[in-house]
Amino acid sequence: MIRNVQRLLKKKHKHQTNDQAPLPKPKETLQRSLKENEEVFRSIYKECSDVVFRDIWIFGNFRGMVIYINGLSDVEWLDESVLNPLIRKDIIDPQELELKMIENEISVPNIKQVSLIADCVESISNGSPILLIEGEKIAISLGLSKYEIRNIEEPQAEKVIRGPREGFVESIQVNTAMLRRIIKSPALKMKSINIGDYTKKSVVLTYIEGLASPTLIEEFEIRLQRIVIDGVLESDYIEEMIEDNPYSPFPQILSTERPDVVSAHLLEGRAAILTEGTPFALIAPISFFSMLQSPDDYYERFIVGTIIRWLRYTFVAISLLLPSLYVAITTFHQEMIPDPLVLSIAAARESVPFPALVEVILLELMLEALREAGVRLPNQIGAAVSIVGALVIGQAAVQAGIVSAPMVIVVATTGIASFLIPRYTIGYPIRFLRFPLVFLAGLLGLLGIMLGMLTILIHLCTLRSFGEPYMKPIAPLKKRELKDVLWRSPLWMMDTRPHLDKEMNVYRQAPNQKPGPLRGGESEN
Repeated sequence: MIRNVQRLLKKKHKHQTNDQAPLPKPKETLQRSLKENEEVFRSIYKECSDVVFRDIWIFGNFRGMVIYINGLSDVEWLDESVLNPLIRKDIIDPQELELKMIENEISVPNIKQVSLIADCVESISNGSPILLIEGEKIAISLGLSKYEIRNIEEPQAEKVIRGPREGFVESIQVNTAMLRRIIKSPALKMKSINIGDYTKKSVVLTYIEGLASPTLIEEFEIRLQRIVIDGVLESDYIEEMIEDNPYSPFPQILSTERPDVVSAHLLEGRAAILTEGTPFALIAPISFFSMLQSPDDYYERFIVGTIIRWLRYTFVAISLLLPSLYVAITTFHQEMIPDPLVLSIAAARESVPFPALVEVILLELMLEALREAGVRLPNQIGAAVSIVGALVIGQAAVQAGIVSAPMVIVVATTGIASFLIPRYTIGYPIRFLRFPLVFLAGLLGLLGIMLGMLTILIHLCTLRSFGEPYMKPIAPLKKRELKDVLWRSPLWMMDTRPHLDKEMNVYRQAPNQKPGPLRGGESEN
């Protein structure tokens, strides 16, 4: 696999044409001549009006040049902490000049020496200016990157009643700092890699040493290193390149905007990927049940969390099965319905010209169209259009005799049930799988639903997330881990983590921490 990655890396620049700006060679170094270095960088940044080349005289005797991208670097700090000290101070003996003297005059906390042209280009692209000096084959990278960052806000798609109100932003430095603020141990490791020939997107792999399996981290690194692509614009680019089964409708990697969710999974021995330019972090390995869990389950008392989880599981089943069950029972199994209800449904369907299968397909398509329209429209009118559109169209369709009132109730209940799914990534496959189940119900009745559900379950049992079974801990059965799947046990009972490697640290808290009064209700004093 490593050889294949190296072969791809050698071929990735073959598509470059002669009229393109020359890209720096991996091992090309700076020269002592400032003029030669300037020519190289000007050829690289040909027709780049936002790249600034500024000549300066260092200590009044040595010519230097600062290269930076306007808008990515802090120009005020550059002028105050770098240019002014170097320009205004004079050295009597030019032979006394050393790089250490220049670094001592620069009051920038993050500086480093670079000798490769490729490293200089990477530094400039990241917003850190480069200081070139006449007669030196080493440049100084100045950590003065500065660009607009969105304020930390509550994630719109993962709101909670009780818990932190902060979410990731597009700056990877802010995101890593948010994780460091939660997990203060130096065991929290972060490995950075750049992906994309043109975007050079910074991607950070983070995990907790001693909890995450070394085999898992090695697998993450191999999958990330074998990605050879022109650019990465969002974390989904990474997700599609590293998942186990790309043809499955079910996501095998969890995406979230919440730092507390990422921290919770890291403490369970998983790893996460942060991508520059997007607030969504990727977590793996995960299970099907991880996608149905919400932070609210753990921020409320365990009784409330368990009831909410059962309610969520029930409505997930309703969202998937209710339309197909209605079609199957009304079409093939009317004897299963009580007589008064059969007469009511028959009276409502008397003027409807379409079978139940066509009815549900029409209404489901309209529901999905209204849902997508509400997402794409501005917030001020999106919700109003969805609600008004559903009411007007539904009422008009019933009065026109195109669909029956019971079918509208079924589809509306299904739509409401789909909103209880905590993560949209798992909501999409559940919503779209309704359609093949409805077709099977219209053709074969309950037998078709059984065949469809068996197919889905078999597919789920064969899925893997970074080698881990997707239906764990149900298949294979792990009794100890059921306490956080079928129900939410009290925190004092969850003394072991659902670990992926038995050799790692299994216990996450001390045993026998059940709360209660001391000495039969008396205080310790």
